[in-house]
Amino acid sequence: MREKVFSDRERSNFLKHYESRLILSLCERMPPWITPNRLTAIGVLGSLMVFGGFWLGHYLRIALLISIIGLAVNWFGDSLDGRLAYYRNIPRKWYGFCLDIVVDWLSMFLVVMGFYVYFDDYRWLPFIFLLAYGGLMLIALLRYKITDSYSIDAFQLGPTEMRIIIAVLIFIEIIRRGTLLQASMLGAVVILLFTILALRSLLQAADLKDQQEKAARAGETTADASNAG
Repeated sequence: MREKVFSDRERSNFLKHYESRLILSLCERMPPWITPNRLTAIGVLGSLMVFGGFWLGHYLRIALLISIIGLAVNWFGDSLDGRLAYYRNIPRKWYGFCLDIVVDWLSMFLVVMGFYVYFDDYRWLPFIFLLAYGGLMLIALLRYKITDSYSIDAFQLGPTEMRIIIAVLIFIEIIRRGTLLQASMLGAVVILLFTILALRSLLQAADLKDQQEKAARAGETTADASNAG
């Protein structure tokens, strides 16, 4: 059953074994009226809660707890929508793939705008995350085209780990204001480094595929010449 539910993508994130068991358990208990599309909508609602929590947190820091809850809601909807479709044997691979990419981008935009409305200074920092995240999404899609393998993780960090890290930082921010700004400065450097390394790996994979295709064409030409002789 696990192989069927997670057959459409490869995962390399640190928490993949624990997460996959939890997702499978939730799929087994999901009532019939909860559909994959409704789970997608729940994920977007979670992102809106993250934005709202940051917006309210700008005026009352304890309201940042709404953002932490929003991250959990977003995980629930975003992680289960496609998995539930595979569990119920009703997947729409390309429809789900396209919808997932668009919704992920929308969710990231809402989270980034949340940081933007919360910060008093250095409000350009969240847009570095948006730029780098967009780059990682583009690299993942290009890698899918080149290797026929789709992965949403980078260096054992996936969306789940990132949600946990952000949630912990938000909680610390409630106690000590300025934590999110300091972490964002460091995070901007780290995510840009991840993007550069991922791009380097992608170009290496692309170069290898070029060499393989060139060797295959050379082999076909040799075979044709031998047959003609």
